[in-house]
Amino acid sequence: MFLSEIEKEKIIAAIKQAELNTSGEIKVHVENHCPKGNPFERAKQIFQYLSLNTTAQRNAVLFYVAHGDRKFAVLGDIGIDKVVQPNFWESTRDTLRMYFAQGDFSGGLQMGIKEAGFQLKKYFPYQTNDINEIADDISTQQIP
Repeated sequence: MFLSEIEKEKIIAAIKQAELNTSGEIKVHVENHCPKGNPFERAKQIFQYLSLNTTAQRNAVLFYVAHGDRKFAVLGDIGIDKVVQPNFWESTRDTLRMYFAQGDFSGGLQMGIKEAGFQLKKYFPYQTNDINEIADDISTQQIP
């Protein structure tokens, strides 16, 4: 098993905490292997499949992990990419890479989610009428 139940709970808690202060949405998708080997292209497929591109402000972030292949990607929707610093996603990937290299996948995801939440808060602050547009669970479904 890639993540224990306790680790999954901690990651979901990190998502919920990050989303408390922003209208942005954060999703984690985990699968064993990355079809065709390109994690960024796979993340784009999953982003579409999970309808993360349908948030009102186009401000969803996907953390994609293919643990069996030791590959991952972080992908933000166009609303986010327009406003964050150009090196934001590289910085977040570096954080994940540092934790992942030590085998701490849960810790890496939690820190990456925290960083994404911080950026989302700056550019997409919480609105009083905000609704949770994307479920906070970790997606592990088989996606073609």
